[in-house]
Amino acid sequence: MNLKAKNIIKICAAGIFFLTVLNCASQKPEARRTLIWSDEFNGKGLPDSSKWNYDVGGGGFGNEEAQFYTKNRPENVRMEKGNLIIEARKENWENNKYTSARLLTKGKFAFQYGTVEVRAKLPKGRGTWPAIWMMSENMKKWPDDGELDIMEHVGYNQGFIHASVHTKKYNHIQGTQKTDTLFVKDASEKFHVYKADWTPEKIDVYVDDKKFFTYVNREKNDEAWPFDRPYFIILNLAVGGFWGGKEGIDDAVFPQKYYIDYVRVYQNK
Repeated sequence: MNLKAKNIIKICAAGIFFLTVLNCASQKPEARRTLIWSDEFNGKGLPDSSKWNYDVGGGGFGNEEAQFYTKNRPENVRMEKGNLIIEARKENWENNKYTSARLLTKGKFAFQYGTVEVRAKLPKGRGTWPAIWMMSENMKKWPDDGELDIMEHVGYNQGFIHASVHTKKYNHIQGTQKTDTLFVKDASEKFHVYKADWTPEKIDVYVDDKKFFTYVNREKNDEAWPFDRPYFIILNLAVGGFWGGKEGIDDAVFPQKYYIDYVRVYQNK
């Protein structure tokens, strides 16, 4: 074998080694976690009733919201082309002027610690208020039992994604809530992955792997850290409300659709 051939073999071997290491490195994060629950929304019609319940009703839902949340109504919630669609509509419904839907895994699935990933494309327009959030499965009193908001977006402030926690000590009623914001210019034009990593030590929230909010369990007491119990997942699209409707509701934007490609929950090893 001549010298040139030997060098070619060495280069090829080095390339194979590099690609192998790169491949292992890229797979390493996945190897540290196990998918324990998901919904890919690949069916048709209403969402899977073995995974989702509904909150039903109007009258504000504690946030002075303007919509009525319906149940099992395809006009407001359905699976279509691989996505869950929550649709807010301008229509009269039981003394409310708008309809929408709020889905939750309460009574179906709850977990304690792990990673939640939701790939979604948000509605837009003044008065819309989509969210991805979590609450205690055995909620007795808000905010004492905690709330984790992974994504909130109010339509009058287009592109600004908010993440927050609410506890007995830190909450928006007292003006002490822990929160932060990331600007995502195409949040209503493209899908993005909204993610929360939850451990006994802290909660990190990301958009497309860009971390923008961290809440650390520094005080190690129930008033500041109620996040040591099973939580369930909520997906909803509100209309108006004390925050979403702060600058009014633009009726011309409706109907508005909130697209969710998937929800995945991982247990981290």
